[in-house]
Amino acid sequence: MTATIAPATGSSADSSADSAPSPAARAAAIGPAIAQHAARHDREGTFVTEAYDELRAAGLLKAAVPVELGGDGATVAELTALQRELGHHCGSTALASSMHQHVVAFTAWRYRRGLPGAEATLRRVADEGILLVSTGGGDYTHPHGEAVKVDGGYRVSGHKRFASQSSHGTVLSTMFVLDDPEQGQRVLNVPVPVAADGVTVADNWNTMGMRGTASNDVVIKDVFVPDERVLANRPYGVVDPPLQVISEIAFPIVSGAYLGIAEGAAAAAIAAAGSKAESPLVQRQVGRVRQLLQVASWALDGAIGAVGDDPQPSHETYLAVMAAKAQVAEAVIEVCDLAMDLAGGPAFFKGSVVERAYRDVRAIKFHPLTPEATLVELGRHALGITGILR
Repeated sequence: MTATIAPATGSSADSSADSAPSPAARAAAIGPAIAQHAARHDREGTFVTEAYDELRAAGLLKAAVPVELGGDGATVAELTALQRELGHHCGSTALASSMHQHVVAFTAWRYRRGLPGAEATLRRVADEGILLVSTGGGDYTHPHGEAVKVDGGYRVSGHKRFASQSSHGTVLSTMFVLDDPEQGQRVLNVPVPVAADGVTVADNWNTMGMRGTASNDVVIKDVFVPDERVLANRPYGVVDPPLQVISEIAFPIVSGAYLGIAEGAAAAAIAAAGSKAESPLVQRQVGRVRQLLQVASWALDGAIGAVGDDPQPSHETYLAVMAAKAQVAEAVIEVCDLAMDLAGGPAFFKGSVVERAYRDVRAIKFHPLTPEATLVELGRHALGITGILR
């Protein structure tokens, strides 16, 4: 089955058309309840279950579902603002839920084009509260795992890493490599139920930061996927139109989570440094923090503006999103470094908001494209070089 890029046959409902609070405003309202569990989950390396209870009760896990199917019909801009607000309160909650949000948002994009399976999935998100788990960060253009053609479908196997929320997820949105005798290596995008025979979620998430995301490894062994459940059959190693759209949706949302974390660390550090406000060094550091956050916000807003409310496949827009993500990555890491300096010794202790943010933001460099790979791809595009990414 080949993925189709077609104009939307319907329009997403305007989630701001009535007086209901925006997703970001609802996130701000439950932020304190989420924040009170953040340090414990970071310390224990356990999933942020209470935060997800709050998100579900506030209807935020179905924010990207179209209004007519029971959600808010949230746009990429609104979802980015939502995850950014969550980042102020708990980095693990912001990042883990961003993985669910962007898969739901892409499914809504498919629904607007009448593509198969999208409506049923969105209804389950709205009605049953299912969680969608992405393995795209660890797969992307070069997936880990293989698909073998059999009667009626494929047998898929692979070892997936960085599968956020995997301990509580319902369906994996994942990819496998198919050796096609006629077309060569292809990438199949398929959904795999977490509860399917042959799927094992490891309990091995023990990392420096983002410790509450439950981004465990998932091992898939000889799971059958019927032909009709293959969502895309794409070229291997290439950012083709479907992957461009996925990236245009996903990475502003993910970047928003990290920018929110840095904003939270900056606020805590500036408050802690209040007694030293007359120091020119402190004034300069606070000024640098403000500059970094402002420029990163402009970059992200610019990319979101290029993406729009109904993303279209575009290599230029994809690169704009990646450039903005790289800008956010550089900014949030430096902001958290400066926050540690501003807050001083108390911020070095475990349990400090600044110390947790300092560790959490380092994870942004692991999302594709990495900042360095982004520079390579920007250069390739400017030089007219195309083909498989290395």
